[in-house]
Amino acid sequence: MTSTLRNDWSKTELQALFDLPFNDLLFQAQTIHRQYFVSNKVQISTLLSIKTGACPEDCGYCSQSAKHNTELEKEKLLPLSEVITAAQIAKDNGANRFCMGAAWRNPTDKNLDRVIEMVEAVNDLGMQTCVTLGMLTEKQAGRLKNAGLDYYNHNLDTSPEYYPNVITTRTYQDRLDTLEYVRDAGINVCSGGILGMGESTQDRISMIQSLANLPEHPQSVPINMLIQVEGTPLFGIEGIDPIDFVRTIAVTRIVMSASWVRLSAGRTNMSDEMQALCFLAGANSVFYGDRLLTTDNPRQNNDIRLFERLGITMEKVKKVSADVAF
Repeated sequence: MTSTLRNDWSKTELQALFDLPFNDLLFQAQTIHRQYFVSNKVQISTLLSIKTGACPEDCGYCSQSAKHNTELEKEKLLPLSEVITAAQIAKDNGANRFCMGAAWRNPTDKNLDRVIEMVEAVNDLGMQTCVTLGMLTEKQAGRLKNAGLDYYNHNLDTSPEYYPNVITTRTYQDRLDTLEYVRDAGINVCSGGILGMGESTQDRISMIQSLANLPEHPQSVPINMLIQVEGTPLFGIEGIDPIDFVRTIAVTRIVMSASWVRLSAGRTNMSDEMQALCFLAGANSVFYGDRLLTTDNPRQNNDIRLFERLGITMEKVKKVSADVAF
């Protein structure tokens, strides 16, 4: 079984993958995974919220939206010294990529100046850098590239068809435009979605198609399971079946074979067995640390014990030029 990287996947082809018997799908995904990655190794990232709350967007899943009553306190942009300290702790704990997230619709040039200082400082620690700041202009993407940024995260979140049910304050095309600016600047793209927001299997297929048929596959594809936060519009919605979640991971691995597939938010609600199946399905990256942006993440000791039980080791990814896809 061999895999050829493609950017012309049809929904019919993706549906056929989703329809495979579960064991056959996982076997195919794991076989392809081993063609592109060392088996039983997981890349470790740590995420820090550098500016929390008061976002003007209305994303239905997000506790940081100013439009939702989640009782989250607004915080200012963190000082550079706190970011450096957090990055050093993350590095000491085994992370090799440090991700910084700010609750903005889009950064001002003045705020971008401060984020660039953070990117440069984390670069100096020898870690890969990633930021998620909302929408960017073409010029801003170029500035981040010049600062040495390795990855920019900007998720599509869901299918273009289901998207208006989740977000109304920016369009799907807005997201695609930002990904284009990032890609054209030579920064690695980190883009994925959120499962369990009430979407159908057809929506998951459409989301994967949107990602896989970009001019270049995202170098990192985070797959999140919705963390329901009281006060958000999606609180109380029926969650995704664990087997369906694993199927989505497997199909993502098959069609974006050379991309890092990150098992991202929602791991606190996943059993060890479910996470093990996700790794078998081709997930090979996780967020590591007790917190994500505003929600809990499995404690590091729990992750270490799980990795030991599964015979998984942490991938040692070196800091290299942002021109190189990881």
